[in-house]
Amino acid sequence: MFSRRIAVVLVSLVSVVLAASAQASLSKDYNKVKNAVIKIYSTLTPPDYFTPWRLLNSQQSSGSGAVIAGNRILTNAHVIADASYLQVQKNGQPKKYLAYVDFVSHEADLAILKVEDESFFDGISPLKVGKLPEPLETVSVFGYPFGGNTLSITQGVLSRVEHQFYAHAGGYLLAGQIDAAINPGNSGGPVIAGNKIVGVVMQANTGARAENLGYFVPPSVIRHILKDADDSEHNGFVNLGLRTQSLESPALRAAHQLKDDESGALVVKVFEGSASEGKLFPGDVILAIDDYDVAEDRSIEFRKNQRTNFKYALDQHHVGDNITLSISRQGKKQTVNITAAPSRRNYSLVLAERFGQQPSYFIYGGVVFVPLNMNLIKRWGSSWHSKAPIDFLSARGQWRSPEKTELVVALKVLPADVNLGFHDWKNWIIETVNGEPIRDFTSFVEQVRSNQSDFLTLSDSDGYQVILNKAESESSLPDILARYRVPMPFSSDLEPVAMAEK
Repeated sequence: MFSRRIAVVLVSLVSVVLAASAQASLSKDYNKVKNAVIKIYSTLTPPDYFTPWRLLNSQQSSGSGAVIAGNRILTNAHVIADASYLQVQKNGQPKKYLAYVDFVSHEADLAILKVEDESFFDGISPLKVGKLPEPLETVSVFGYPFGGNTLSITQGVLSRVEHQFYAHAGGYLLAGQIDAAINPGNSGGPVIAGNKIVGVVMQANTGARAENLGYFVPPSVIRHILKDADDSEHNGFVNLGLRTQSLESPALRAAHQLKDDESGALVVKVFEGSASEGKLFPGDVILAIDDYDVAEDRSIEFRKNQRTNFKYALDQHHVGDNITLSISRQGKKQTVNITAAPSRRNYSLVLAERFGQQPSYFIYGGVVFVPLNMNLIKRWGSSWHSKAPIDFLSARGQWRSPEKTELVVALKVLPADVNLGFHDWKNWIIETVNGEPIRDFTSFVEQVRSNQSDFLTLSDSDGYQVILNKAESESSLPDILARYRVPMPFSSDLEPVAMAEK
């Protein structure tokens, strides 16, 4: 009886020791993660696309990041986009260190920072990138949300994984959804499971019908960007350069001679100059990409019982890789090999959003001309979907062609005698110069400068015109620039064209 009591006591003691040891291990791992989570201070000075020769007022912002191998800090691109000054701060430390952007992918909303004083990283163990959690697996979100200066940790579960449009720059990539609380300032912070980074917080769902829903950049996208950063040259994600349609319609499937056991994505357009040109054609059906079978809704099974858009298979490749496609062409199955090329980001006439660059502009006869891009459209604020000019919004659905790659906008008129009668014209898309179609913004500037007529006639697609006197437009330029405090009549990127001899 006595020996049995001793045994029970010994077992209890062993349990206490093991529990204490486990708690100490958890505490050590927790502190390791805590110490690797960084607060980022950004001074953002974006350009004003309504007045393209000026900058908007500087804004102070903050975000989060995590230390990874190589004395680097992983964060969101939107945390540092258009930043003129960056500082970083360790958890629990008052000192701030000067930092700079080493690599950025706006498409993936990821950036890599470095610190000028590398002693900043003393005592910090870098975090590793883990694997994508399973559905309903618990994860922790580390970061520095607004409302306090200390590290915040929230928990939630992975509820969904699928392709989403990233809010920052509109990239269409795999994203994870969690129900942990995410607030401004959390951006760039790590999502942790098993003491590894399994995601980077990028955005919260602010819709009125959703509560405590947030999204993160998953490990596959993170690893793609880290590999892309190896040579410091940004190549981004590959793109086949085509548009496809789902094949859920039985009539559509039959018309394209698909067998009962075949499904895929119907090619409806192949863009000139893309990786697919000469390899794929409208009417082809993409049955599989590498080892992924494409379903009739254009999805693939990227892991057991989980599906997402077939773009996932392409996202695993880097520039120069071979992509193997199984296709059906007029009912006959064949294999096509395509060399992965850099993505052009978009094939729309509306240029993709860009950051850290001066807007392009050109002034003639007091009229301010700019190329149409998403920066300009988003200048209407968070409600740009409804507030931006309808012509601008509808142009996003127009595809580029060899004859037209950009749209030119008469943004506004700087009132003067030379443009009398047009003072209230603004946000006007121009189609021709003296009857000649416009290909892109640079060629538009060349057309204006090479005009030999006494008048410059600008027309839109409906035939409305603005006509400017050439001599008066050129002679009045210095006065107009001085009156409206415009430093230059064109942006620096146009200098080779604008300053060339006529």
